Amino acid sequence: MLDSNSLYVTDENGNEVKMTILFTFDAPDGTQYVVFQRAGADDGEVFASRYDDQGQLIPIESEEEWDMVEEVINTFVEDEENAEA
Repeated sequence: MLDSNSLYVTDENGNEVKMTILFTFDAPDGTQYVVFQRAGADDGEVFASRYDDQGQLIPIESEEEWDMVEEVINTFVEDEENAEA
């Protein structure tokens, strides 16, 4: 479930965990992605997923798709670091 700046995911133990949305983006083919981390976490671990028009998360399954998403995340991190400099 997505809202303005957070979402909730179910962990491996069945617990709902609040996540903070870092950013969303659309791939050239129109696929929508969300990049997020645990709310309040500052360990640098980020997660990503596809999502549909209803805000339902869809797992990223292919290596090629992960490579593309990681490239976008790395560009975002670099832009953030440059903005702080």
